[in-house]
Amino acid sequence: MSDTGDRELGEFGYTNQLKRTLGSFHTFAAGISYISVLTGVFQLSYLGLSEGGPAYWWSWPAVFIGQLMVALCFAELAAQYPVAGSVYNWAKKLSNPHIAWMAGWMMLLASIVSISATALAYQRTLPQITSFFQFIGDGTGTSDAANGVLLATVLIVFTTLINAFGVKLMARINSAGVFVELLFAVLLVVFLAFHFVRGPSVVTQTNGTEAGHSSGYLGAFLIAGIASSYVMYGFDTAASLGEESLNPHRNAPKAILRALVASFVLGGLIILFALMAVGNIHAPELGTVGLQYVLTDALGPAIGRVFLFVVFIAITVCVLAVHTAAIRIAFAMARDNALPGGRKLARVNKTTGTPVLPAIVIGVLAVALLVLNINSTQIFSAVTSLAIILIYLSYLLVTVPMLIRRLRGRWPREGTPAGRFSLGRWGLPVNVLGVLWGGAMTINLAWPRNEIYNASPPYHWYLQWISVLFVGVFAAGGFAYYWFVQRHKVGVLADHAAASAPDEEVSR
Repeated sequence: MSDTGDRELGEFGYTNQLKRTLGSFHTFAAGISYISVLTGVFQLSYLGLSEGGPAYWWSWPAVFIGQLMVALCFAELAAQYPVAGSVYNWAKKLSNPHIAWMAGWMMLLASIVSISATALAYQRTLPQITSFFQFIGDGTGTSDAANGVLLATVLIVFTTLINAFGVKLMARINSAGVFVELLFAVLLVVFLAFHFVRGPSVVTQTNGTEAGHSSGYLGAFLIAGIASSYVMYGFDTAASLGEESLNPHRNAPKAILRALVASFVLGGLIILFALMAVGNIHAPELGTVGLQYVLTDALGPAIGRVFLFVVFIAITVCVLAVHTAAIRIAFAMARDNALPGGRKLARVNKTTGTPVLPAIVIGVLAVALLVLNINSTQIFSAVTSLAIILIYLSYLLVTVPMLIRRLRGRWPREGTPAGRFSLGRWGLPVNVLGVLWGGAMTINLAWPRNEIYNASPPYHWYLQWISVLFVGVFAAGGFAYYWFVQRHKVGVLADHAAASAPDEEVSR
């Protein structure tokens, strides 16, 4: 019983209605496709290079170390509680239902925004493969944003349909995509290594990006580092699929850490080798197109397009994984009747073994978010930054209660079966560093900088402050709705409630 994770599921008051079909590679693939090093590196490398120059590379190991502290905490939690909607249920176990609701709400909102933000990466990849994909305009100004919205909408419709058909189909597509992504990521590193024109000291060059910053290069580096911050999150997805995984106590923690480490190594080498291989390190295309330009410049148009096609595959499975994770958060909250229409959202299709309605609702909301920004040339950096802020906040709502329990001597919990992942005596310092890192990055990401939120015309004060306004309004408004309306209805739905006695049959 404990090997499947159903015993811990019973501690939450649930009975498992999802199908356990996912193996160890499936859970690893879910984590690594959510992180998706090729998607993140190629989507926002232009931001890192334009704001920080080649020296922005140092933000990659810096972000990895910080996120590793969080991932280690999550791995310990995943070993104990591999449940759907991981962040939501972890916060509930570590704190109280109110904090849990906020963590779930932030994560759900972040996931929807992430779907929109990640799908926009199509615009920086497909038109580079062939101009056929530039359906609207010439790829400049508002036509760039409008065409990006069109391409992203097609992708979101695809991920909605796949997720509606069940986790098994999603896992097969996702695993195949991850295999291709990892294989070609390694090949890309090798190909770039044969085209070096300079040494690794290139990562000490700032290209004058410190100009205009009162704090010198530190100011530029903090902005450029957002490009790396965007990539290394979502590793908790492996745990969120815990109710659909085989041997989740063992597989989920490993998948979380392996996905993060693999992404760090491959991404770091790709960025470094690309900077060493590009013909002109001062080429303006590096700050506008990003590493996509390096592929065709260093490897030639034909080989470059092959790798860009692989980036297209990586983006596709990344959005698929983010959509999958969002569905699990919505499902986890809905079966607690913590969302409006909870009974319908928590309904599991008997044929596919997956909640279908959340897949559709989340897809519609993600497309709606894109349509609202269809003529905004700042959509790429602004929407992406908003997603990351919400992710970091939801993570803090887990790591902070976890730290409080550690300080009170209530974590790790007593009676933990031997052999499960544990930080042991390193738990407290790792947890402290994870909280400090999360708080510092949240402030850095939300800082109302013109370079991120108000970088080009039309200039408006509310665009510069959109991060604070967006997070503040949705956090306060969402919690107000929960406190005055939904809080009084919260409770495990009868269809999902665990049997009160071992021999009692649970109605499905």
